[in-house]
Amino acid sequence: MDPSDVDQQLTGLAGLGDPIRRALYRHVADRGEPVSREEAAQAAGISRPLAAYHLDKLVDDGLLEPRYHRRGGRRGPGAGRPTKHYVRADRQIELSLPARDYATLAELLAQAVEADPSGTAQAALGRAAAGLGAELGTEAAARTTPDGHTDQVLAAVRQTLASRGYEPYDDANGIIRLRNCPFDRIAAQHRQLVCGANHAMLQALTDQVDSDPPTVRAVLDQQPERCCVTLTRAS
Repeated sequence: MDPSDVDQQLTGLAGLGDPIRRALYRHVADRGEPVSREEAAQAAGISRPLAAYHLDKLVDDGLLEPRYHRRGGRRGPGAGRPTKHYVRADRQIELSLPARDYATLAELLAQAVEADPSGTAQAALGRAAAGLGAELGTEAAARTTPDGHTDQVLAAVRQTLASRGYEPYDDANGIIRLRNCPFDRIAAQHRQLVCGANHAMLQALTDQVDSDPPTVRAVLDQQPERCCVTLTRAS
């Protein structure tokens, strides 16, 4: 890694050492949609000017990006000036000292699996993903009681997914969506392969933790800027 890249990433991470800045960053990331200065200030329990200062510092550090919106979506004369909002930056920060490059190895392995005309390698990947999912399901099941209520099962699944970086949240229909794809860099070039393995892993997770009849099931549902899998309540 180039030394200037290391310095830039260290600067970005150092900004999160400030508790106010860290709270603002987490709020914006958790919202998953543009956040105004007023909303961020209220969430952090600080004044709007102080929130604006720290939010703009997070922009300078490459952790947030600004967006400009007019209130109520109004346009044209009389709509007023657009207000500044913030979203999490697309930039990904991964810092390892000394340098490590696991993503390149993952890229090579993905290419090798896709190059296997027999499909044996892809089937083996699916089995390995399901095995890991079962381990994660056992971890989630440990947080529930044998006769655990549906809400308890769902809470255990959310907690396990959060610990693996998926950033789960419930949409308006009660579907558990995953704001972050932990394999995004590889999925960008090998979407079918990665999404298939991810689905196998999360389905095995829910099968392991779930009751009979099942409470939740993993479904492939590819959407922009989201993980390719959602978790829906079983009907």
